[in-house]
Amino acid sequence: MTRWQWAVRLLTRRMWFRAALFCLFAVALALAGAFIGRVISYDFATKIGAKSVDNILNVLASSMLAVTTFSLTAMVSAYSGATSNITPRAVQLLIDDTTAQNALATFLGSFLFAIVGIIALSTGIYGETGRVILYLGTILMIVVIVVTFLRWIEHIARFGRVADTIKRVEHAATEAVRTMVQRPGFGADAAPSAPGDATWIRHDQIGRITHIDMDEIADVAEEIGATIQLLALPGTPIDPNRVLGWTTGKPDEDQQRRIRDAFTLNDNRAFDQDPRFGLLVLSEIASRALSPAVNDPGTAIAVLEAGIRVIAAMLRHQPDCEDRPPSCVHVPPLAFSDVLTDLYRPIARDGAAVIEVCIRVQKSLAAICAIESEATPACRLVASDALSRACETLSSESDRATLQEVYQRYW
Repeated sequence: MTRWQWAVRLLTRRMWFRAALFCLFAVALALAGAFIGRVISYDFATKIGAKSVDNILNVLASSMLAVTTFSLTAMVSAYSGATSNITPRAVQLLIDDTTAQNALATFLGSFLFAIVGIIALSTGIYGETGRVILYLGTILMIVVIVVTFLRWIEHIARFGRVADTIKRVEHAATEAVRTMVQRPGFGADAAPSAPGDATWIRHDQIGRITHIDMDEIADVAEEIGATIQLLALPGTPIDPNRVLGWTTGKPDEDQQRRIRDAFTLNDNRAFDQDPRFGLLVLSEIASRALSPAVNDPGTAIAVLEAGIRVIAAMLRHQPDCEDRPPSCVHVPPLAFSDVLTDLYRPIARDGAAVIEVCIRVQKSLAAICAIESEATPACRLVASDALSRACETLSSESDRATLQEVYQRYW
């Protein structure tokens, strides 16, 4: 995906984008009768009762504004609840929810359709035959409103709840796994060392990488006739001291600028190409649930189960040939030890006093090893660390003995 395709994708996710499109459609539909009405006969217009459209538009105008306000209030309440009770990092997934955006766009567009229709009727531009188009458009709009409202009622019952947010984060992390150009690496350092005459590429801005335009980097690599080794992946914090990559070629200033511009930076991390961010947000949800104020170990266990599914998708990931980077661009794999740390360390720390969570940590790590044997050394280290944290925190001798038994069974 190029940088411009990425920018368009972000644009289409903005809440105002769908609302603006639907409003434009509503205005065009409301004004269509003034231009198309001439092709309809006067007798047909009088038979279908198009004169009743005035009252219908008045009802729509008065009701849709209230429904729009209610929907927007419900969405803001869900965002506020997720921020305070779940984690602020998950709010973006709620804002990007297509069902909520479609509902808000439909209700706002319907209100605008009714207002434009009433104004146009007062000017007399429709005539008797033009009212037919407006009448049919009003019926179409009512059908769309009813269908959208029924979906919105069913959707809002779980919108922003803990279980719904966990599912959203898991889905976002799994989708990000599909953008990985290779499976996680189990070695200490998969990136080759740079020669002494290598050209180092750094960025002059500060932020988090959210997207990398591989095609642009490959074009530069072909121009200089050398490979480019990347050292930063989406989610990596960047500053002028952090190296983006290196090459044995000699790119000029313009080519180095193009390489830098291929890295899109933002103040915050994004889910799209950063599966580690999804795991990190899952761990934050579990940590919030394990706080003394909430004391909800069941949510932490649900997070562990969701995290296992995401890590399993990573281990089973086989990128397609078209998804692999060009041969002239080398991309380091995700370090599997970092993946485990993102998910397990906060849960092992905050859930060390809850035996149910401690046992589930050991079992989930063993499940990962059953999926991929190469993951065993890293999982064993995490399991040992979780055991030591729990043994120092658990107050019951029987709980410590039970956890030791579980650890010995798997490790």
